[in-house]
Amino acid sequence: MAERHETIATAPDFLLTATDGRTLAYADIAGPKGAVVVFMCNHCPYVKAVLDLMIRDARELARLGIGFAGICSNDQEAYPEDGFPAMQRLARDQGLPFPYLHDPLQQVARAYGAVCTPDFFGFDAARRLVYRGRLDASRTTAIPGARRELFEAMRAVAEGRPAPEEQVQAIGCAIKWRRVPPG
Repeated sequence: MAERHETIATAPDFLLTATDGRTLAYADIAGPKGAVVVFMCNHCPYVKAVLDLMIRDARELARLGIGFAGICSNDQEAYPEDGFPAMQRLARDQGLPFPYLHDPLQQVARAYGAVCTPDFFGFDAARRLVYRGRLDASRTTAIPGARRELFEAMRAVAEGRPAPEEQVQAIGCAIKWRRVPPG
């Protein structure tokens, strides 16, 4: 299990390149009711297990006014399967309905305090953190019929209700940090 970092209170801004070539900020991915930012990567078995569920939830949340974006912050030199060309293939092959953003300097992952993949951050319309945790109880295998924890929390926010106070910490592969700081 990944070590927990200090939790942020509001969504840090970013400016990252998406797999479709656009450069996007937080405001570009947020919906009128809020946004979900998930730190993910291509090779993690925890991400692979829930990717179809993430796609489903992203589509349904978009209809509720909640934006969704994935960010890959893994060290692409040590893990080329998480590099930008591989991210572009994954986005295309899976038909991701959300932007998949590249964080090669790992500054955004550090700003958010992300520790693993997948690590979900849900924000309300005022950019306040309302959910930090997992998609559902799945691990390296999706659990059919598992309670949709992220979706339920963000649906509540979209409907003007508070997200549940009880939230289960995400578990997954540790973010692959660069050994040598960039620059």
